[in-house]
Amino acid sequence: MAQPALKNKGLDWLLLSLYISLVLIGWLMLYSSTYEEGRPFAFLDFTTEIGKQSMWVLISLLFFAATLTIEWNFWNTFAIPLYALSMVLLVAVLFLGVEIKGNKSWFDLGIGSFQPSEIAKLGTALALASYLSFNKNNLRDNKVLLTAISIFAFPLMLILLQPDAGSALVFMSFFMLLYRKGLPGLLYILAFALIGIFVFSLTFSPFFILVLSLFLAFCFLLLNHEFSPRSVMIVIASIAASIIAFQYHKMAIVWMVPAVGTLIASFLAVKERQIRLLSLILVSAILTIGLSYTTQYVFDNVLKPHQQERINIWLRPEKCDPRGPLYNLIQSKLAIGSGGFTGKGFLNGEMTKLNYVPEQSTDFIFSIVGEEQGFIGTASVIILFLLLIIRSIVVAERAKLEFIRNYAYGVAGIFFVHTFVNIGMTMGLMPIIGIPLPLVSRGGTSLLIFSIMLSILIRMDASRFRS
Repeated sequence: MAQPALKNKGLDWLLLSLYISLVLIGWLMLYSSTYEEGRPFAFLDFTTEIGKQSMWVLISLLFFAATLTIEWNFWNTFAIPLYALSMVLLVAVLFLGVEIKGNKSWFDLGIGSFQPSEIAKLGTALALASYLSFNKNNLRDNKVLLTAISIFAFPLMLILLQPDAGSALVFMSFFMLLYRKGLPGLLYILAFALIGIFVFSLTFSPFFILVLSLFLAFCFLLLNHEFSPRSVMIVIASIAASIIAFQYHKMAIVWMVPAVGTLIASFLAVKERQIRLLSLILVSAILTIGLSYTTQYVFDNVLKPHQQERINIWLRPEKCDPRGPLYNLIQSKLAIGSGGFTGKGFLNGEMTKLNYVPEQSTDFIFSIVGEEQGFIGTASVIILFLLLIIRSIVVAERAKLEFIRNYAYGVAGIFFVHTFVNIGMTMGLMPIIGIPLPLVSRGGTSLLIFSIMLSILIRMDASRFRS
C-alpha cells in the first residue's frame, strides 16, 4: 500500500500551502492568547496550554507526512471498517466518556482527552464516498438514497445523544455531496425555506407571519390574474391600509385586509380555472402559518432553557442578560471591532491578554485574529479557507475516480460548515453551538483528524499522475 516516495508534480502545492498557513496562524493566535512576558518560550513546556498545542502540531505534521505515503485504494478498502470503528467509539463514549461542559463527548486517556466525533467525520466521509462510488448516479433509487443518508444520519444521532449539537450539525454537510450526485435541488430549496420560516417565526410574532403569508398569497394571485396598474394600485392600497391599522392597533383590520384580498383573488383564479396555481399558493401559505405557530409552541414548551437561551442569543439578544449568556458574544464582537482595519498588532491585543473573551483559544479564536490583525487579518483568514474549499472542489472535479471525487466533496462540505458556523457565531450571525475553526482552534483531536483528512485528499489527487 505504501510508496517510498512521491513525485513532486503529484502534490497539490496550493492545498499543502493553505494547510501549513492555517496551522501556523492557529498556533500564533494561541501563542498570543497565552503569552506571558516572563515566559516567551512557554511553547517548549508541554505542561502549558501552548506547549500541549505545539506537541499536537508536531504530531499532526508527522501524521500528515505519513499519510501522504498511503495509496488511495487503501482508504477505499478500509473505509467501511474505519466507519464501523468510529461508530463503536461513538456508542462507547456515551457509557465510558467523561462529561465536559455538559457534553459526554470525550475519552479521558490520562495524558489528555480524545473526541471520537472527530474520527467519525473522517470515517463517514470515506464510507459515504465508497458507498456512492459503487452506486454511481443512482440516487433516484430510494433504497440507495436512504442508505446514503443513513450513513451520516446514524453518527449524527449518536452525537446528539452526548449532546453535542455543534458536531452533529457538521454531518449535514454531506448533503453537499448528495447534491453533486444528483439529489434534486428542489429539496434544498424546501429545506432552506423551512429554516427561513423557523428564523422568521422566532424573530417576529406568529401573527406577523400570518399577515405576511396572507398578503403574499394575495399579491401572487392578484398579479397573476391581471398584471395591470389597477392590480398594483390594489396591492399598494392594501399595504397602506394594513400599516395604518397597525399604527392604530386595529389588529383585526391588519389581518382581515389581506385575508379578504386573498379570498377575492382566489375566486378570480377559480373563475379562470387556475386551480393548480391557486392550490400551490394557498397550501404554501397555510403550511407557512402552521409551521410558524408550531415553531413558537415547540420553542416555548419543548426546548430546554439552555436551548432557548442559545437561540435567543442568536435571534433575540435583547431578551438575554448581557452579563450572563450574552456576555461571550458581546466580548467577541468588541474584540473583533476593536481591531479596526489593520489591528493592534501581534501580542498587543488587550482583550486577548486579559482573557475577556471566554473560550478564546477554541470556539472564539477568530476574535483574536480580529483584535490583533484587524479587518486585513480576518479577511485574509476567510480567503484562505475559501481557497481551501474551492481547491478541494477543483480536486474533486478533476478526479478520474468516483471514490476520490466523492471524498473531495465530503471534505469540502465539512470545511465549509465548520468555517461558516464558527466565524458566523463569533459575530452573532449564527447560534453559538461550540464548533472549532478547522486547523486554527486549539484542540489536539480536531487538528490531527483535519490534518489526516487533507493529507488523504492531497494523496488521492496525486494518484491522477500515475498510470
